Amino acid sequence: MQTDKHFFTYLIISLLLATSTSAFAQQTKESTAARMAKQGYVNILDADSTIKVSLMYTRPDNFTGKVLYTDLNEAFLHPDAAKALKKCQQRLKQIHPEYSLIIFDAARPMSIQQKMWNVVKGTSKNIYVSNPANGGGLHNYGFAVDISICDEKGDTIPMGTKVDYMGRAAHPEFETEMLNKHIITQQAIDNRKLLREVMNEGGFKVLKTEWWHFNWKTRAQIKAEKRQPIK
Repeated sequence: MQTDKHFFTYLIISLLLATSTSAFAQQTKESTAARMAKQGYVNILDADSTIKVSLMYTRPDNFTGKVLYTDLNEAFLHPDAAKALKKCQQRLKQIHPEYSLIIFDAARPMSIQQKMWNVVKGTSKNIYVSNPANGGGLHNYGFAVDISICDEKGDTIPMGTKVDYMGRAAHPEFETEMLNKHIITQQAIDNRKLLREVMNEGGFKVLKTEWWHFNWKTRAQIKAEKRQPIK
C-alpha cells in the first residue's frame, strides 16, 4: 500500500512538471510574436486569412543554412502594410482565383538581421543583406515582405530561382539577359511580372536584386519618420 502511495505521488508530480514545462515552452514559442503584437504589428492572417505563410527562416533551407526563427511561425507587418497586402491578394484572386500569395518572411527582429549579416559580411554576397549598423532594412520595420505565388496545393509557381537565391538570376533588371542565356524561362518571367502587378496594386515596390522582396515604404521615409526597428 505504501509503495502504491509513493507511485501515485510520483505520478502526480511528474504530470505537474510536464504541464509546467509545456506551458513554459508555449510561452517561449509565442514570445517573439507577442513582442511584435505589443509593438503594434499585426499578424497577416488576421488581415487576410487566405494568404499563405511559410516562413523560410523556421527551416535550415535558407542562405544561412540554419534555423533563425526558433520561436516564430507567424508573419507580422505594420498595420498599414498588412492592409495594403490584402489588396494585393484580392487583385491576384480576381485574375487567378486558384492562386494565392505565399509569404516567406515579413517583419524581422534586428537580432535576426544581425545573424544574417554575420553570414555575408566581408563577402560578395553582402549586397543582399542590410547591415544592422546602418539601420537594417525594411523587414526590420515591418514594411517588407519576401513573397511569391502558389497554387491551390500550396506549391509555388516557377519563378526562375528559389526564394533567397543570391545571384544575378534573381535580379529583375537582368531578366531579359537571363532569358537569352537560357538561365530562366519566359514562363518564370511572366510569373514574376504577375507577382509585380498584384503587389503594385497595394503600393509595394520590388527590390532590384530580389524578385521576391517587396517594400511598402522607402528607407528615406523610415529615416524621416524616425521609426525604431524591431528588437
